[in-house]
Amino acid sequence: MNTNPTKCIVAAMLAMTAFGGSAKVELPDIISDNAVLQQNSDAKLWGWSKPGSSVDVTTSWNGKTYTTKSDSKTGRWELTVATPEASFTPYSIEFKDPDGPVKIDNVLIGEVWFCSGQSNMEMPLRGFGIQPIEGAAQAIAYSGKYPGIRMANIPKREAYTPQEKVEGKWNVSNPKNAGEFSALAYFFAQSLTDLLNVPVGIINCAYGGSKVEGWIPKWKLDTYEGWDMAAEEKNKDMGDWERIGVMYNAMLKPVLGYTVKGFLWNQGESNVGRENEYPEHQKDMVEIWRDEWGLGELPFYFVELPGWNYDNPEADNAAKFRECQHRAAEILPNSGIVCTTDLVYPYEVPDIHARKKKEIGERLAFMAGARTYGIEGIPHIYPSYKSVELKGDTAVLTFNNAIGGLNPNTDLPGFEVAGEDQVFYPAKAVEDWNWPYTVTVSSDKVKDIKAVRYCFKNFAIGQLKDMYGLPLIPFRTDNW
Repeated sequence: MNTNPTKCIVAAMLAMTAFGGSAKVELPDIISDNAVLQQNSDAKLWGWSKPGSSVDVTTSWNGKTYTTKSDSKTGRWELTVATPEASFTPYSIEFKDPDGPVKIDNVLIGEVWFCSGQSNMEMPLRGFGIQPIEGAAQAIAYSGKYPGIRMANIPKREAYTPQEKVEGKWNVSNPKNAGEFSALAYFFAQSLTDLLNVPVGIINCAYGGSKVEGWIPKWKLDTYEGWDMAAEEKNKDMGDWERIGVMYNAMLKPVLGYTVKGFLWNQGESNVGRENEYPEHQKDMVEIWRDEWGLGELPFYFVELPGWNYDNPEADNAAKFRECQHRAAEILPNSGIVCTTDLVYPYEVPDIHARKKKEIGERLAFMAGARTYGIEGIPHIYPSYKSVELKGDTAVLTFNNAIGGLNPNTDLPGFEVAGEDQVFYPAKAVEDWNWPYTVTVSSDKVKDIKAVRYCFKNFAIGQLKDMYGLPLIPFRTDNW
């Protein structure tokens, strides 16, 4: 038989490249230099090697070697390694199969959070075009003071079938890198570092304009009336499509399982108008994520919808959506929502990307500090509406979590009242500091009050706060 040796060599090389372009272990981007692994956990690691080959993983913090075998068909392998308590000591991990070792360096052990949603989570410290982040220059300039903060940015991708791989290596916090970090996630990490004095790793997996349904797998979407992922895939070039399921497949699925402490979520703008179904869809998403991560009831903290005009700043469609977000927090165990009604400027009516991301990041960190890490005394519970007593031309309101009253106490702006005609007018509000604390509202335009609202508009700046500076959650007493 006449065999061409050159062709044989080429064929052998092609066979080798079928498993990552090298005979050595191939790692996903999320397992790279500068990674942060969750402390005191069985941290999941995975990769690819020749099918059926033995893979050894050695961790430098204890010199222990873990052994597994790659799948006989796909070459994929996975295992968990025991991590110690958090520290700023850099470690390395070596991955070795019969063809040689691969090592990742400068690995820290700390706290890892998965951050997702749409553009207000995606928005980097450098800002978007003509839309800046407040304090960005200082945050970027001083980012080198926090080398324990690491972030992996997952690029925006879409796919109608689940993917195994996506780009997104870890980067260290410093002025060169920080401009590309999610602003909200960076400020969360900075605040959490200050609270815990440990490294903080952020997986930033967000896509501007995405709906909550974009982060849910097809099998669940198929149970929703009116949501058809197969039809969308068939007609996606026609322009009118929802992009459902595709972020889950292309961005989340490839990093799913990387051991994390919890989830942060900033999303909702693209679901305004769907307040009746949103709480259950978000609940479904979180339950699916928790189930697939397999780490129990991981905390899920999310952000109230920002003020914006939403076609009409005086309308209430976005206010109704904020209301449904708080309902979503009530029906999902181990979840919480941070109020943001005070974190916009008057001139930001046409700007959906509000610049005050530091305060949002801090509030999320305060919630995590108190609820996830058990630090007593951190303010994280917002004053909220409790009840109303209608008394003809006045209405008396009581509140939860307002023991010290609301301030500024010389003026209580933002209240409106309406009668049977459902037409709302600005109301005068007066505090009574005697226990129980109450606010009495009235208007000379309404002689028989039937409903009271506070900042219940698409764009309304909440000025009333508790003694810690946490804002009163917008509310309505009606269901009109």
